Amino acid sequence: MKTALLIVDMQVFFTSMTSRCLPNILTLSSHFHNHSFERIFTQHGHTKEELTPPYKNQLVKKWGPSGSIAKGSSDWELMPDIAKISADNDCPVIHKNTYDAFINTNLAEVLIKRGIQRVVVCGVMTDCCCDTTARSAFNRGFETWLVDDACGTASKKQHEAGLNGFGYAFGEVLQTEEVLKRLQ
Repeated sequence: MKTALLIVDMQVFFTSMTSRCLPNILTLSSHFHNHSFERIFTQHGHTKEELTPPYKNQLVKKWGPSGSIAKGSSDWELMPDIAKISADNDCPVIHKNTYDAFINTNLAEVLIKRGIQRVVVCGVMTDCCCDTTARSAFNRGFETWLVDDACGTASKKQHEAGLNGFGYAFGEVLQTEEVLKRLQ
């Protein structure tokens, strides 16, 4: 089954949430690269218009402009290790402005064009963008795995809530080592 690694929102803004997951994401990325499997990145951000009242974007309404990521800002940049991978390998970067990486983007088209049938999701935040995007992939007909130790968020409670909800009704929650074994 043709599989893609979807690395969600590994941006400077979220650095504090990535100490546990970043090494596993790098391991997964290396494995996918070495086996010539697709890797796709997402990058979350808001335009100046979205950050200016009246707020039309629901995330900006929820978090306010100071809690939102402005496109082009230093917080919006991909983390250095992730930026290097995406640039060196000409991997697609999907720009998004909501939790679901399929909404207002061409992610579905990118996956379909590449013949992808399974999506392995990792990144940040487990319970927001990762979980929402993984559920959306499942709802679009992709087999979907969410990688526990390659996702990060603000707290253990939030992390576990995202994984539990996804694992109950949508797809498998796996550890990095299990993903590597299954994709030999």
